[in-house]
Amino acid sequence: MTKVAILTPCIADGDAVSNDVIGMHQSLIKNGYEVQVFAASWSSERQKIKHVKEIRKFLQRKSDILIYHYSVGWDDALNLLLEINCNKVVKYHNVTPPNFYENISAEYTSVCSAGREQLKHIAAIQGALYLADSEYNASELYFLKVPKDNILVLPPFHHIEDLQYIDADISVLDRYIDGKVNILMVGRFAPNKGHATLIDAFNIYHTTYNRDSRLFIVGKEDDRLNSYTTFIYQKVSDLGLQDSVVFTGGVSIEALKAYYLVSNIFMITSEHEGFCVPLVEAMAMKLPIVAYGSTAIPYTVGKAGLVWNQPDPYLLAGSVDCVARDEMISANLGELGWRRYNEAFTNEQIETSFLEIIKNIE
Repeated sequence: MTKVAILTPCIADGDAVSNDVIGMHQSLIKNGYEVQVFAASWSSERQKIKHVKEIRKFLQRKSDILIYHYSVGWDDALNLLLEINCNKVVKYHNVTPPNFYENISAEYTSVCSAGREQLKHIAAIQGALYLADSEYNASELYFLKVPKDNILVLPPFHHIEDLQYIDADISVLDRYIDGKVNILMVGRFAPNKGHATLIDAFNIYHTTYNRDSRLFIVGKEDDRLNSYTTFIYQKVSDLGLQDSVVFTGGVSIEALKAYYLVSNIFMITSEHEGFCVPLVEAMAMKLPIVAYGSTAIPYTVGKAGLVWNQPDPYLLAGSVDCVARDEMISANLGELGWRRYNEAFTNEQIETSFLEIIKNIE
């Protein structure tokens, strides 16, 4: 029987790459494959993970398959890809360009620089198959001279079904169902996420169109990015929005469900995304989307939202007002998102495509 090793630097609960790894693992197990996840570190206790040092004992035959999830430079994995004689698959999640972190975090700048540099070597692996989260990620691989025939687009597995069916946090519902127009952004607190433009757009909407409005910014903060966090908090203070912008930090899945339910619009102005799972969460929750169409965002949203090719806060604010005022537009966008989720991004569809890829490798 063909063995499949899934390799990633670390596994953490709630992490998008980890969710993709776990989804692949569960899919293969369910379909009778002998599969094992390998990592250098992990905090998740939901499944058995083995240390990367044990991977050579597991992969013994040329017909075995190594799937490496690439989102950060990792010399151990590159060496394994070059040395082990088996079928090789690289799942490319993208690496944030280092310029976003310059003058904010020397550590992040260095890590991202190394990741972008190592991508050149990853892209040069002979005979590998590359699975890109999005058309945008695929275009980066093609730019690095990976043959088009060696690149397939496969969206990441996710835990959106859990979000759909779990009970929402009642305390969040009780606190924020108060008649205000609630705008939601979900994503970790990082400089590529475009929080400044998001806040500018909300400020214009709040002061020009509707003072009875609120912005939720849901996402974990990172102590290593304190200067960025401080800048964003100060911006909110300078604009006098302290009572209208809610920074939640990291939240439970029950609370996340509640924030989706109490919100009227999902708005994102991120400058760099390899896929952006929260957009798919919004679609699955029938929440209309307003977005700046950078990087992978136009691919992920498709025609299921108002996506603009420039981060113009006045345009974004006007779009929010249009959706908030017109129930038919809001409902239609929500339905378009729901349809796109069901047509392109359910785990069932991702699993079908993934298993077909694996069968073609065997």
